[in-house]
Amino acid sequence: MLALAYYSARDTYAIYREMPGGEGFADLVFVPLKGNSNPAMIVELKCDKDADTAIDQIKKRKYSESLKEYKGNVLLVGISYDRKSKEHECRFEMDEV
Repeated sequence: MLALAYYSARDTYAIYREMPGGEGFADLVFVPLKGNSNPAMIVELKCDKDADTAIDQIKKRKYSESLKEYKGNVLLVGISYDRKSKEHECRFEMDEV
């Protein structure tokens, strides 16, 4: 499912994997292309940890600093996968830079 979302977003976003920002590397960063009013997105993926941990990492490591030339809303996305239960969890939070 994530791969499908990734491929369909290429029409409206510049997509960066392992983008340096703040104090580390964001797993995925989506920057809207010109003429697009969608928010930027920073996605952090976690395995065997909860989605809140992913959101907290985005904030603590200041990944939004990677969006130097972007001004506007930023959707913080934490996605987790539990190998034991085989369940996914996703959390969203809106921020602004």
